[in-house]
Amino acid sequence: MAILAKTRTVTAHVPAELAGKVDLMAERLKRSKNWIVKQVLSGWADQEEERSRPTREALDDVDAGRLIASQAVQAWADSLSTDTPLPAPR
Repeated sequence: MAILAKTRTVTAHVPAELAGKVDLMAERLKRSKNWIVKQVLSGWADQEEERSRPTREALDDVDAGRLIASQAVQAWADSLSTDTPLPAPR
């Protein structure tokens, strides 16, 4: 027995030129416009999630108190141009 995924309709106004490109892709790939749009949205959502992952992780570190004092970072950065650089602060 097949399980149907819950879906919702999303409406968007797009430039006619873009809609035409979707029409051509659907015809070329022998797929529905709905399929094309779902593929594009899914790919964009995955890409955006991955792009924002480091920021979310950094904010989680701040919330958990995993911080490095700016003075320690500045001292380390200043030491990089010397003969005895400091280890990276942790």
